[in-house]
Amino acid sequence: MDWTRYRFRSRWALAAPPGAVYDALERAEDYPRWWRQVREVRRAGDTVGVIRVRALLPYDLTFTAREVRRDRAAGVLEIALSGDLDGRVRWTITGGGGGTLARYEQVVDVNKPLLRLFAVPGRPVFRANHWLMMRSGRRGLVKYLEAV
Repeated sequence: MDWTRYRFRSRWALAAPPGAVYDALERAEDYPRWWRQVREVRRAGDTVGVIRVRALLPYDLTFTAREVRRDRAAGVLEIALSGDLDGRVRWTITGGGGGTLARYEQVVDVNKPLLRLFAVPGRPVFRANHWLMMRSGRRGLVKYLEAV
């Protein structure tokens, strides 16, 4: 097992329509407005940005995000990551029951030296840190969508 590889999945049930959820998720530069762990998003081109995140644990992760797929009709947003994290993130947005299901899938290899050093003993803590970040992101998005 590669202890520095992570696979994360989250499902966010949201009361907003799929188009509104898709619009919010495709505007990464707005994430810091509603997702407090996304500390900074800087555009580096039309389809590239640099993102800095920090959840509960006292370390930042900085990575370049490059758009791989933006398909509104299919409800798919996918980016490739490089930097402290290498891998892919994919959002899949589907409607149903008067709301939206936003599915998040991430497969990454951790490159940050400190996290690699503590890969084995820290793994449960790192996974919990990610879970807390995703929970906060969902809560922030709900409030953001209610306000728009």
